[in-house]
Amino acid sequence: MLASVMCNLYRMTAGAQAIAQLFRADAAGRNLPALAEIYPDSEAPVVVADGAARRLDMMRWGWPPFGEIRRPITNVRNLASPMWRSALADPARRCLVPVTAFSEWSAAPDPQTGRKRKHWFDVPDDPLFAFAGLWRPAEDGPRFAFLTCAPNETVGRVHPKAMPVILRPGDPCDRWLSADGAGAAAMQVPLGDAWLREIAEAAPQAAQDVQGRLL
Repeated sequence: MLASVMCNLYRMTAGAQAIAQLFRADAAGRNLPALAEIYPDSEAPVVVADGAARRLDMMRWGWPPFGEIRRPITNVRNLASPMWRSALADPARRCLVPVTAFSEWSAAPDPQTGRKRKHWFDVPDDPLFAFAGLWRPAEDGPRFAFLTCAPNETVGRVHPKAMPVILRPGDPCDRWLSADGAGAAAMQVPLGDAWLREIAEAAPQAAQDVQGRLL
């Protein structure tokens, strides 16, 4: 079953060397610009396991569509679906999606503008963190999506349907890239409210009609 969900907007303003150092990955000489707003179908950095090592790669956000689905799938919720089962079971097909902040659209339109508003969130103790991602090769290059889960109270006040699965640096990221399938599935839980905060939007912009897909 398909449903429209968030998160379909995030920010990644850390440099390649900061990502490589925090997630113990080979940057391969990459130099990244600050990405203030990353939308579906954008190219973004990910960290993948390469045997015992890790490397920083660039991939397009959105799992290739299939069957009757016409748009790339950005969020992964139903881990029992055959669509995700093989990727979830293989640590080499999991990835870390570096993030400095993410956004959820308000459930109801703003009464003054008539448009839904963006609400940004970050992790104060971790200026750089990660989403739990899956990736696969495709004809036009590798593509990724990331897991979502039931929201915690902080995000649920804005968007009650879902939030990204957030991995703090260190052990959570290590486990995501090494656990067996059952262990990885068990990580589909919200980050505790004590770690997350809502932050002011730096520069208000016109709302964009961006929808994602969930299998």
